[in-house]
Amino acid sequence: MRLYTAQAMREADQKATLLGYPSLVLMDAAGRRSAKRLLQYFEGRKVAVLCGKGNNGGDGLVAARWLLVWGAEVEVFSAEGQAGDAALAKQALLAHGAVIRPLGEWQPERGTVLLDALFGTGLRGPLEGPYAELVEQINASGLPVVAIDLPSGLPFSPHVRADLTVALAGLKHEHLFYPHRAACGRILIDSIGMPPAALENEALPELLYAKRMQKLLPRRPGNAHKGSVGRVLVVGGFRSYTGAPSLAALGAYRSGAGLVTVAYPADCDVQPPLEAVRLPLSEWTTAHLQMARAEAVAAGMGSGDGGEQAALAALGLGRPTVLDADALHERVLQAYTRAALPTVLTPHPGEAGRLLGLASEQVARFPLEAAATLAQRYPGLVVVLKGGPSVLALAEGETVRLAVNATGNPHMATGGMGDVLSGVIAALLAAGLPAWDAARLGVYLHGLAGDLAGKPGLLAHEVAEALPSAVEQLGSGLVRDFWEPGFG
Repeated sequence: MRLYTAQAMREADQKATLLGYPSLVLMDAAGRRSAKRLLQYFEGRKVAVLCGKGNNGGDGLVAARWLLVWGAEVEVFSAEGQAGDAALAKQALLAHGAVIRPLGEWQPERGTVLLDALFGTGLRGPLEGPYAELVEQINASGLPVVAIDLPSGLPFSPHVRADLTVALAGLKHEHLFYPHRAACGRILIDSIGMPPAALENEALPELLYAKRMQKLLPRRPGNAHKGSVGRVLVVGGFRSYTGAPSLAALGAYRSGAGLVTVAYPADCDVQPPLEAVRLPLSEWTTAHLQMARAEAVAAGMGSGDGGEQAALAALGLGRPTVLDADALHERVLQAYTRAALPTVLTPHPGEAGRLLGLASEQVARFPLEAAATLAQRYPGLVVVLKGGPSVLALAEGETVRLAVNATGNPHMATGGMGDVLSGVIAALLAAGLPAWDAARLGVYLHGLAGDLAGKPGLLAHEVAEALPSAVEQLGSGLVRDFWEPGFG
């Protein structure tokens, strides 16, 4: 499953047509599925359908026809100037005896549900004039809104604020990335019969979803013991950051690690989990770290000024490594790139901005581009750019693989969450997963645990404690993606 841009979806439509699939059939399916979803959530309500003159408006005209066929009370308001398939959709609606009134005549009516079919993914600039005023009128009406594919106006302002969005054929960027996602309300993907070959595009970001991630879960044999399911070394800690390595260790244990050792400065009051092995050190050296006999390392959590030295000492172990926080220095990352070890770096926008020479706000605004740039700068290293949602990138030759996570929630925006994530990914590396798979599954499980424990005031250790439930539910096939009807 991929995440589509507007251009990529247009290309998919064109490919479907070239494969012999009529575009009018796609429009009919889009309108029919949108109408069915509206009735599923707002059955028995009067519907006002607001249509533009383009293909999104054509979808709305089709939806209006199906709503009439299924016995709903419908009013249709439309712009003029339809062409092609949209014009045919208008003719078909008129053949059912529908009255189509000018768009400017619409006025809010209590008890009505609005079907937003003004603009879809083809918008090239902000709405102005009467359309901008109409969007503001929709938002001020307080009426429930169902949007076809995207709330009209996105990704610009002003835009419609929908209660339900029916994403046609696949998710677009606006369905995943904030602040646009907030305008979509409940999101449901509906198939419109697009041929699978038309949707195939490996250049697009992969979307991390339950069935795909379930296949990556490590399987534990019946004769497993603590030394056979993954030994993790956490390297971190500083006088003022004593909790970070402990949270990473907890994340590793709760994700399935058999044995976790926490190495920290001897003069720091680090309190690892009771089950962890303590390794207080007077200095960061590879020889000292070798005592842990680790199969994977997480370095940098709460390391303060010693983060660079700690990460370089860990490099000498030659083990798969997660680099976070105070380990994210140019010298360190270049050294790991040259070593060609399986490595995952997990910056937040501020850390990524420091590495790229950009403001954190710019990184947060263009996360896919920022993650890809980091991956190209450190080829072979997996980049996990943490955010809402998190983005993953890996440069392979001339190409960059991208993935976008679909789990997690705003309650996770608290200190220590990244430390837990580092431990999760390290545990999966120790279990034998390749770096790309460990990063994808780790990010997904971390977000899923946050969803299971989600509440105001959520703390990092609570997410760690929810990890076993996340693993169990994913492995049992009980997880529903947010775009599925059974979610929540």
